[in-house]
Amino acid sequence: MSVSDMFAALQGALGQDQDIREEIRKVVQALEQTAREILTLLQGVHQGPGFQHIPKKCQKAREHFSTVRTQMESLKTKFPADQYYRFHEHWRFVLQRLVFLAAFVVYLESETLVTREAVAEILGIEADRERGFHLDIEDYLSGVLTLASELARLAVNSVTAGDYSRPLRISAFINELDSGFRLLNLKNDSLRKRYDGLKYDVKKIEEVVYDLSIRGLNKEAAVGAGGEK
Repeated sequence: MSVSDMFAALQGALGQDQDIREEIRKVVQALEQTAREILTLLQGVHQGPGFQHIPKKCQKAREHFSTVRTQMESLKTKFPADQYYRFHEHWRFVLQRLVFLAAFVVYLESETLVTREAVAEILGIEADRERGFHLDIEDYLSGVLTLASELARLAVNSVTAGDYSRPLRISAFINELDSGFRLLNLKNDSLRKRYDGLKYDVKKIEEVVYDLSIRGLNKEAAVGAGGEK
């Protein structure tokens, strides 16, 4: 094979690779738009009246996730099944955002941490990497860390809305989450840096709980924590 033929073949391979990446980008852009719609919907819970409509907002968010599942099915067809990590960077950010949104919905519904398997089911992908397009563990953990930051914000806005029991429950949840992360040996630099930010979320929520205490609202909060969520 001549040098010209060799480079012609390389050009063909490059062109094919670029075509795949372009097709992936189109689907990722659609996923990002759906994620923005879900986020906009859920941001309403931070407003005073929003606390009264949490179940309705969660239900609407789950309806949007049906669109996510359709888009994920499309994404799976855009690249060879055995080349997940070759193209992973294209959808990594939006997948982490969707994990956060799914985790936020589940927390608002039940005040529990969603499992990686449950998130994968919500998104319409696999939890086991051996079965194809899957939810990478680090992407799941990154989404959970974003949830922690969102809950720190929710704790502050809960007080503003006159809900004094919610910050106590959030505090207990975040402390348990922090304890869980301490069990992990995180070697990924990006994930490690994000985990380092969790201590600021813990501190922020502790300040909210302390403020409730010095204002004498902790007793009312404790009573509320034992009642309706």
